[in-house]
Amino acid sequence: MKHLLLLLSIFLGFQLHAQTTQKPVLHGKNWMAITGKPLAATAGSMVFQKGGNAVDAACAMLAATCTMWDVLSWGGETQALIYNPKTKKVIAINAMGVAPTGATADFFKSKGYSFPPEYGPLAATTPGTPGGLCYMLAQYGTMSLAQVLEPAMQLAAGYPMEAQTANSIERGKERIKQWPYSKKVLLTHLGEGREAPHAGEIFVQKDLLQTLQKMVDAERAALKKGKSRRDAIMAAYDRFYKGDIAKEFVRGSKEQGGLITMQDLARWKVIEEEPLKVNYKGIDVYKMQQWTQGPMLLQSLNILENFDLKCMGYNSAKYLHTLYQTLNLAFADRDFYYGDPYFAPAEPIKGLLSKEYAKQRAQLIKDDKNDPFIGPGDPYPFEGRTNPYVEMLKKRGYELDTSRRNFAPQHDVQNTLGKNEYQEKLWMGTTTVEAADKEGWIVSITPSGGWIPACIAGNTGIGMSQRMQSFVLDSTLNPFNVVAPGKRPRVTLTPSIALKEGKPFLAFGVQGGDTQDQNLLQFFLNMVEFGMNVQQAAEAANFNSNQLWLSLGGTKTVDRKPKAGNILLNKNTPETVREQLKKMGYIMTFEDRTSGPINAIYFDWKHGSLWGGSSNYGEDYGIGW
Repeated sequence: MKHLLLLLSIFLGFQLHAQTTQKPVLHGKNWMAITGKPLAATAGSMVFQKGGNAVDAACAMLAATCTMWDVLSWGGETQALIYNPKTKKVIAINAMGVAPTGATADFFKSKGYSFPPEYGPLAATTPGTPGGLCYMLAQYGTMSLAQVLEPAMQLAAGYPMEAQTANSIERGKERIKQWPYSKKVLLTHLGEGREAPHAGEIFVQKDLLQTLQKMVDAERAALKKGKSRRDAIMAAYDRFYKGDIAKEFVRGSKEQGGLITMQDLARWKVIEEEPLKVNYKGIDVYKMQQWTQGPMLLQSLNILENFDLKCMGYNSAKYLHTLYQTLNLAFADRDFYYGDPYFAPAEPIKGLLSKEYAKQRAQLIKDDKNDPFIGPGDPYPFEGRTNPYVEMLKKRGYELDTSRRNFAPQHDVQNTLGKNEYQEKLWMGTTTVEAADKEGWIVSITPSGGWIPACIAGNTGIGMSQRMQSFVLDSTLNPFNVVAPGKRPRVTLTPSIALKEGKPFLAFGVQGGDTQDQNLLQFFLNMVEFGMNVQQAAEAANFNSNQLWLSLGGTKTVDRKPKAGNILLNKNTPETVREQLKKMGYIMTFEDRTSGPINAIYFDWKHGSLWGGSSNYGEDYGIGW
């Protein structure tokens, strides 16, 4: 009888939560455009209405979100997955900037840092977003750069700023004042009580508009010379990275103490990659390579295949515990083994994504309590190699012999940051762009970098990236992610695409630093295991684990340490679930919304339509037709 009542309570809890949503499902037959700001989604719809495909629309939304400072700027980084209906393949666009000349571990250590800085010119990798946008548009779009940038240029000429960004500028104004070009652009009421723009105020960015105009002019000049559409767009790319825009960017960066050189910009290139994938119960899930945290979602799915999640019940204590422990295992591997695959040493990604390795890791999960001492596993035997880091791991206190208990030294399981500060760093930055069209093109982008308070590079209007902070300086933390000139940091940014029976199933993404793949994993399971529709899954209550090394925030080791057993739960979590989790050793905090700002598109092949889900978390917005 007790068992029946428990199942009934889980079922009713799910039904009550899942039946109603604060925002409606979006429906479309021809196209769908979803991103972090209503005006930016409108930019995507404008391009669709002019006959553009999903790549054109996604580029327009990317440009608009950068212009609107939607927790990113033009100097940040772009990573995208694109499904090409002509080849029926998913491809990955790596437009992550790299560490500049002089950015070495010794350089930052000499300045007293344990990690590269969070803010300012020394936090900046080379810009990736302008190149990523140009490359995607040139290779897979149909429109000109001028057409795609038109909405963003209208925004740069002046748009009514929303309260969220305006208030973010006001909160960060003391830091902004350190940088003359940021102060000039962002503090429109310098010397007044409120120095940031007001909500609804028309915000003008003359320098940025001029930069975008220069790129469009370069395209037009190339077209006049008889260049192809693709070559003309890449002429704009070259003007940004090798021409007068680059010169002013470098001058402005160096004036403020930055390291980026003209050679750094000229050498940087967008890379088109093969994405990584695993199959979960007949669904192929695609993520970016191991220079992102994306593979940890794939590792998690491999581990979770060893459990009957549906039987456990949505957000039951057992379900939450199983997912939390799975994330512990995946994060431990992420924090030690992920890095830039274009630099030696080679990451053991084949072993990490092995189903056999996942089964071994799943056996470490204890049914009755959280394990605060879980460490990295040994994926090397699963790709026929010997782990060269056994002694390094032992120095950290980890024992790879799975017959023995893993142990993490005391410094790995404590954190001194207060709750609000820790959560802010956990969720920092980023937006998402999701687009799809009736032809079958799908785009999922998780762009980021250059968020407020950003250091603007000279008179370009471009806020520089802050992604250097995701490197480590100590190889014992991660031998694959030690900062070096020309190297990409291991980032949290992680777009997602899933195919089912060889056809598009889902495009999904979320902002939020280290919580991204936590929320995306739960969103995916909400749909696949618990039958939620795309909007229900986007709004459903998730949890966030803090048992991980923070990828962002703080220049001291003490700022980044894991908080073992710390879990953020929805405030509506039943008391019975809370009691069970407490007995398992969890330290609980509660918020009213824990889903993260998830945006997604579901492909309804039965009816030939698109379903859009746009989170109720913030300003995320979608338009379909």
